[in-house]
Amino acid sequence: MLIGLPLAGYAQRPSRDNEKAKQWQSMENGPWDFAPDWYYYFLHNKYSGAEMYWKWAGFKSGFRVRFKEPKSSVKRIMPVRVTSEETQRQKVKKVEEERTHIEELYKEELLREADRNVDLTYASYKDEFNRMQGCITDGLLYCMKKSDGKLKHQVDELSRQNEILCADIAYIHKTGVGYGLENAKRQQAYEEAKAKMEELVRGGSYALLGHLQTKTEYESIMYTSDYRPAGHRREP
Repeated sequence: MLIGLPLAGYAQRPSRDNEKAKQWQSMENGPWDFAPDWYYYFLHNKYSGAEMYWKWAGFKSGFRVRFKEPKSSVKRIMPVRVTSEETQRQKVKKVEEERTHIEELYKEELLREADRNVDLTYASYKDEFNRMQGCITDGLLYCMKKSDGKLKHQVDELSRQNEILCADIAYIHKTGVGYGLENAKRQQAYEEAKAKMEELVRGGSYALLGHLQTKTEYESIMYTSDYRPAGHRREP
């Protein structure tokens, strides 16, 4: 039988360590103060920014210790952390803005690539190109025939220009990596090619006209032959 033995109930109580609390508060955003003061004065003077001063208090006068944050070699952590966090947020914001910008550029490039991979404008010019090529071929052959070969130099030059033009059109029509043009640029290029081809059609007519010397003789041949240059009409 246990008599007189005190039964001590050990309840968990929050113990407040004032010394640690002061240190944490000083490092964060609380008052700059440490304890025990003489301990920090002698052993952690640079860390705490401790300084000794005389305090007059009657019979309790004497030297005291106070702590000055400007004299500390570490300063508060919280302002530095807040600044660091804000700097990090700004960096993250900038990275996100750059990512969004790059993503928009990537989407635009995908649309351009899809546009370059399909020639949507060639169909509008194909028949006209074929018609004018037929006129050029027939016209140059007719020039050679009617001039008995005397226009060979002019015909060869027109043929060379026509071959270059056809190669340009074939290049414009190409699609795929390294060849694709946006359809707006393709259309502009086809318009320029069409104008050049019309010049070649007229070039054959002018060569024959120059050889025949007179417009009357030229027109009589045009109206009695199967060759009709583009845009040539009988006047009423």
